[in-house]
Amino acid sequence: MKITDKINARKSTDPFFSFEYFPPKTDDGLSNLYDRLKRMSFLDPLFVSFTWGAGGSTAERTTEMCTTAQGLYGLETCMHLTCTNVGDEIVEEALKEAKNSGIQNILALRGDPPRGQEHWTPSNENFLHAIDLVRFIRKKYGDWFCIGVAGYPEGHPDSDNKAQDLRYLKEKVDAGADFIITQLFYDMDLFVEWEKECRKIGITVPIIPGIMPIQGYNSFRRVTNLCKINIPANISKDLEQIKHDDQAVKDYGVSLAITMITTLYEQHNVKGFHFCTLNLEKSVRLILEKMRFVPTEEERNLRRSSKRRPSIGFVTNDIIRQEPDGSLPAAKPIIWKEQSEDYWGRSDDWDNFPNGRWGNSKSPAFGELDVYGVSLRISKDQALEYWREPKTTADIIQIFKSYILCKIPVFPWSEEPLSEETEAIRPNLIRLNELGYLTISSQPAVNGVRSDDVNFGWGPKGGYIYQKFFVEFFVSSEMFDKLIKVIDDNGWVTYYAAKRNDEFKKNMSEVTSAAVTWGVFPGKEIVQPTIIEEVSFKAWKEVAFELWSEWEHLYPKDSITQKLLKDIGDNWWLVNLVYNDYVNPEGVWNIFFGNE
Repeated sequence: MKITDKINARKSTDPFFSFEYFPPKTDDGLSNLYDRLKRMSFLDPLFVSFTWGAGGSTAERTTEMCTTAQGLYGLETCMHLTCTNVGDEIVEEALKEAKNSGIQNILALRGDPPRGQEHWTPSNENFLHAIDLVRFIRKKYGDWFCIGVAGYPEGHPDSDNKAQDLRYLKEKVDAGADFIITQLFYDMDLFVEWEKECRKIGITVPIIPGIMPIQGYNSFRRVTNLCKINIPANISKDLEQIKHDDQAVKDYGVSLAITMITTLYEQHNVKGFHFCTLNLEKSVRLILEKMRFVPTEEERNLRRSSKRRPSIGFVTNDIIRQEPDGSLPAAKPIIWKEQSEDYWGRSDDWDNFPNGRWGNSKSPAFGELDVYGVSLRISKDQALEYWREPKTTADIIQIFKSYILCKIPVFPWSEEPLSEETEAIRPNLIRLNELGYLTISSQPAVNGVRSDDVNFGWGPKGGYIYQKFFVEFFVSSEMFDKLIKVIDDNGWVTYYAAKRNDEFKKNMSEVTSAAVTWGVFPGKEIVQPTIIEEVSFKAWKEVAFELWSEWEHLYPKDSITQKLLKDIGDNWWLVNLVYNDYVNPEGVWNIFFGNE
């Protein structure tokens, strides 16, 4: 069924919502996302959507997820489809599979610049912009598909002309787009004014605001920087005070989203909301419950115990809630599905937080750090200003040292400055780089510091934090061979190592999953936010080496700098090394410096 038909079939006062997911990086993550998708289907979203990687990099997995959601779980599904660096045959095959699977909804996007290119150079003249994709779908399939396009309340990230952006949006609608989903935002005033401007120029199709609940401070900073999202001063101030307390940040994200949705729903007649879930579940469910868009856990429990409960898995019900004075609330009525109690409980929140580089690879949210594609996250001009034109390995080493010394704010493997805890090992990191170990990530050993410690603390107060030392670096083959001989004689070191060509070495069993950070808090299970394992390392390896390519393509082909960066990316090892004796933090340095 078309999204617009479902919207029109509602009562005009009824709220609706939808969920956006991205293809997980691992097979385990995909399997667990399907479990999550099944649970969240009982919240009765109007539709769900699945993102499409830059250049069609996730085409197969995105298509699989769409057909599974539509066919197996009965969810109305919208497939994202981008035209950047994608051939006609990929687009046509995706649309053909969608139609054959009964999927009638497509979100037509231009997409991000393809990997390895700072500025977009189209490889297919048929698809230069999203409007070309809209026209192609309409010409090829007529009215079979309901087509959505993206809207940018704060202006397109690649444009400084908001008026022109609005004209382009109107052209996409005139070409056949049926609805608009906006980029995420946190400044409600900007959205409200932008929506008014859309209506003024004759855009009449549904506009669904994109809502991304803040799930974690770092992921929030990363996404908003990437999308160039304006953050109101009061939100920045609030987050700065709690950024080290993951649960407090998550709770704040829920409260903020509720405030935004309530304001838009009650004061500006916005009835639909598209949640960017980051493949997480609990925050979205809490928001919907507190908004009274879905029943609360208590109400679900009451229905389970009701003698009238049917024996089948689920049915659709109408619930009309009355206020104490007998009046109906603003959000009336609530449509929901009853579900088997087996689908709710602990299983829905075992991975409540974003799982980026160091998370659990079994989490559906693992890999969220590059959900929008691998890129340098800064403009070409900024990159050249910070990194210049290195011509020798010594020049590369100097760039890495400059980042560690905070002389430059970013480098390819991190868009954020080093954390405060790095100060404890900064001098030794400098020495490592001077020796030729190009470090991209690290943490010092910690043995039971308080959770409110200004440098090492995280989580709620009253707890204790423990960390094993680890460091991740690129190193030449010659130096790697020498290092392995030293490691083999030391019983405290475990490592994974890989090259771009998939050559792989390790001294850990395949099933080993090593926690290198854990916290002990009153009344809680031990929390392990930082995990190192083979599956996650191999997934990260692809990203880590792709960033050498991103850097390389800033420079002219066959230039000295381009050849240097390509040589390092092609021939050096990526190594992740853990020193497991966390009560002896200085012992690890003998491995690197013992023979100086």
